[in-house]
Amino acid sequence: MTKRIGTGTTLKDFTRRDFVASSALAAALFVAAKMLFPVGAVAEGKGAQVNAPSSPR
Repeated sequence: MTKRIGTGTTLKDFTRRDFVASSALAAALFVAAKMLFPVGAVAEGKGAQVNAPSSPR
C-alpha cells in the first residue's frame, strides 16, 4: 500500500502514483480553464472610447 502525502511528510513520501495523479488533475484544470474562455479573446488595447453624449447646459 502506498503512503499518501499529508501534513508533515517529506518529499521522499511522494510516490510516482501521486505525481501522475497530480499531473492529471493539473492538466484537467488547465483544459477546463481554456474551455471557459472564448477562442481569440484578446485584452483591449488603447483605442477610441465611445462615451455617452453629455447633457445640454
